Amino acid sequence: MKQLVNSNRKKTIENERAAVLRLEMDYELATLFEAMGEQNDAKKKDCKQKLEKIRTELIRLKAL
Repeated sequence: MKQLVNSNRKKTIENERAAVLRLEMDYELATLFEAMGEQNDAKKKDCKQKLEKIRTELIRLKAL
């Protein structure tokens, strides 16, 4: 019974983390779009790096 409760708790935490990552991804995509409009290469590079980290974690969570 204890394992079942822990398993459900872990899934809930993973689902919440995936939701947060999706929100972060949306924000970074909006920031990247803004940087593209401004032709700000440094900002674009930073956004792309953050998006890659988010992507990697989402894949790890098998939520993408």
